[in-house]
Amino acid sequence: MEKIEKDILIEDLVEDYPFAEEYLRVKGIKCIRCGEPIWGTLEDACKEKGFSDEEIEKIIIELNTINQNKNIQNEQKNQHTRSIETTRIKRD
Repeated sequence: MEKIEKDILIEDLVEDYPFAEEYLRVKGIKCIRCGEPIWGTLEDACKEKGFSDEEIEKIIIELNTINQNKNIQNEQKNQHTRSIETTRIKRD
């Protein structure tokens, strides 16, 4: 799993990690899909809104934590689906 870093381009962030759009909006950082186009990195966008280096690091940690939790949830759903499919195959 790739980690989100401060140098990720905003447009890549919202494309690769769709949940980030809402997270950024709540933090006051509007992004491409939110109506205020931002070009540059996550760090650039945060600094433009007045976030300190420590706050930016916290944002990155939170984004990576959310992403990790989403990946775990997706894997659990996939395992459940595989279990159902295996049960169906065994019955047939």
